[in-house]
Amino acid sequence: MDKLDLRERLKRGLFLLDGAMGTELIARGVEVGSCSDYLNITSADTIFDIHQAYIQAGSDAVLTNTFGANKFALARHGLSDKAQKINTAAAQIARRAAGEEKYVLGDIGPTGDFLQPLGGLKPAECKASFAAQAKALSAAGVDGFIIETMTALDEMTIAIEAVKSVCGDLPVFASMAFDKVVGGFKTMMGVDVESAVAKIVSLGVDAVGFNCGTLTLDEYVELAENYVSAIKALEKTQATSDERRATIFAEPNAGKPELVQNRAVYNVSPEEFAEVAEKIHSAGVSIIGGCCGTSPAHIKAVAAKLSK
Repeated sequence: MDKLDLRERLKRGLFLLDGAMGTELIARGVEVGSCSDYLNITSADTIFDIHQAYIQAGSDAVLTNTFGANKFALARHGLSDKAQKINTAAAQIARRAAGEEKYVLGDIGPTGDFLQPLGGLKPAECKASFAAQAKALSAAGVDGFIIETMTALDEMTIAIEAVKSVCGDLPVFASMAFDKVVGGFKTMMGVDVESAVAKIVSLGVDAVGFNCGTLTLDEYVELAENYVSAIKALEKTQATSDERRATIFAEPNAGKPELVQNRAVYNVSPEEFAEVAEKIHSAGVSIIGGCCGTSPAHIKAVAAKLSK
């Protein structure tokens, strides 16, 4: 049986993403602060093993190991000239692990710089960098894209437009990272949930969501409820066809970390994470994965819990 188109698959209901890549790399001895994206070249077997572990745990899709594989992020490691090679290798590794039945999402993270006028990053250069990354990932066979951990709407907008400019036919997921502040949830750059949802949905993405951040497990559930409310409010004011209605997705961390010997340690068990995933799913979120601190064991627990 041929694999369903990703958009058609999303209409079937629950869709599980994978968990953390960085957490798994650190568990395998990779030094914190090193360029994990370059491991697609130097340690392809390690990346493959992590992808495969998530597939075996129950993930419907794996994210390419390219969160920091844009030109500007790679420049901090002296690797900006390797961007195309890194992204191509990452997509090929993920595709090999996912096989023909599961899906691969090209992972695009922020540049780490501020756009003008707040910083020195020029919008045109930023867009070209994201477009080049998306083009390499698409050429190597991804089924769609996930733009994640954004905190500024201007950079998110540029990233979505860049991906669509070179791969307009492929699905796009887009998420921002939130903190809990007085009065609700906001990103580091002050973006609230309603503003994020309204802007991102207006750009024609297939899924809008949240990941990472500095929240407790209960706060992730509350954030999910806020997202559902924001989408419902938007649908009341805008005519949105069923075909183009954005789905909500969530990639919570394994709770708030504790600092142990200058290292972030996540102590949320797979069972505790699965309980929260069930609450998020019940709130109306149909695409669920994990971010920092999660592992194949966490995804396996979620798969078992939600399959019931």
